[in-house]
Amino acid sequence: MYYIVYGILYLISLLPLRILYFLSDAVYGLVYYVIGYRKDVVMNNLNIAFPEKTTIEKIKISKKFYHNFIDSLIETLKVISASDQFLKRHFTANWEVLNQLYQKGESCEILMGHTFNWEWGNHAINLNVEYTFLAVYMPITNKTLNRVFLKLRSRGRSKMLSASDMKQEMLPYGDKQYALGLAADQNPGDPRYAYWLNFFGKPAPFVTGPEKGARARNMPVIFCYIQKLRRGYYNLVLSIGVESPASLPEGAVTVQFVRYLENVIRLQPDMWLWSHKRWKHLWKEEYQKLWVDSDG
Repeated sequence: MYYIVYGILYLISLLPLRILYFLSDAVYGLVYYVIGYRKDVVMNNLNIAFPEKTTIEKIKISKKFYHNFIDSLIETLKVISASDQFLKRHFTANWEVLNQLYQKGESCEILMGHTFNWEWGNHAINLNVEYTFLAVYMPITNKTLNRVFLKLRSRGRSKMLSASDMKQEMLPYGDKQYALGLAADQNPGDPRYAYWLNFFGKPAPFVTGPEKGARARNMPVIFCYIQKLRRGYYNLVLSIGVESPASLPEGAVTVQFVRYLENVIRLQPDMWLWSHKRWKHLWKEEYQKLWVDSDG
């Protein structure tokens, strides 16, 4: 089954972008207007994040989000057959931020939210920086699709680490220089083992792993987000968020990243993955010891 699925996706990836975007527009109409995939989740999230916006404004953001969401899925397929030159042309960044750290002999941790198109970013970083890039991914339940996406994401020098067994899979790189990429806006599996803080004014849990890993090695933490310049063209904005995480109180790195993420989302609200339930865990007084936010 894997070879059949991969073969079909490979043939689709050979189509020019203009044809793929025509397909994306058709899928958008089906997903948004017919299936209504997670429309209630998206609108609920937008209501929490932007209470000051009108319903019309939030619907507009929602529709643009679905266009970007479907575009990102179609674009991900393009990676199967796209050349290195294609990716360099369509995904740019201020790569010198990473290359300068590499020249200093430092490893680093790269934190970002789910802003589109992170799949292209995974490949573009390998073409433009000298680091061994370690990318953490969430395994897909369907074994065939998981195998397809693992092959797709492992193109080039990327080393994929399963989030479900990350501690073990990090062992071979413990004494090496690397850049570890993490989507730090994931919901924690258990809210009792998380950092809690306000996210758009409402309590939400965030995974502790990114901060604890950075503090353990006291390595620089890079914050980044992706801009959509126009359809099919992206720019990754990298900046040093925290130079010495071990020097800060526990939870401070996470708080700084979350405030950064809020600003990023406000800049381009349709570029963030609104279809996941960011506030699905409710705050309980028993989590008070996990609260790291100085505000509230």
